[in-house]
Amino acid sequence: MQTFENAKAGDIVQALAERIIENRAYLSEIDGKIGDGDHGVNMAKGFGLAAERLKEKDVSLAEALETLGTVLMTEIGGSMGPLYGVMFTEFAEKIEAVDAIDATAYSRMLHAGLEGIQSIGSAKVGDKTLLDSFVPAIEAFDAAIAAGRSFAEALEALTAAAEAGRDSTRDLVAKIGRASRLGERSLGVLDAGATSCAIILRELSGGARARLR
Repeated sequence: MQTFENAKAGDIVQALAERIIENRAYLSEIDGKIGDGDHGVNMAKGFGLAAERLKEKDVSLAEALETLGTVLMTEIGGSMGPLYGVMFTEFAEKIEAVDAIDATAYSRMLHAGLEGIQSIGSAKVGDKTLLDSFVPAIEAFDAAIAAGRSFAEALEALTAAAEAGRDSTRDLVAKIGRASRLGERSLGVLDAGATSCAIILRELSGGARARLR
């Protein structure tokens, strides 16, 4: 059975922060088409602060996720800070006591993050939000495991589904947040939250896959 060590995986969050910072301008550009235009700036600020606090520290994945989630919840404005903040803190809580993370633990972590987001927001799939990336990704991961595929293969399926979900938002009308006021004019543009969620899931899953043994 494939697993990876929680204790050795904290630097996945450092790599994730680097990827978000790299995409700061792109995320803000997307957001500027139908939103406030600050998604990339806010995300890069939060992830950058967390990366600074984790710098040169040998922490577990759970500890790193907890640090990131707390920073996003307490120090970042906008709607995405609390949403991603609760997602990451729920991720951390679910794997805190798990030494070797297997596919079952990873699935529990994902579902806990989703439930956290749903507990503070009213969005659902099809509303042109991060859930359009996140929900299909979890479903693809669980379906792959149920079909007898390996943890590594399930992580690949998760990433592909997250990115397909992101792309699907181009054809959706926004139902939540500032973009919802645009109605049909929100068509034809990617959702910034779904885009950042796809980046997050790709980096987390890629980091996990690289550590499997």
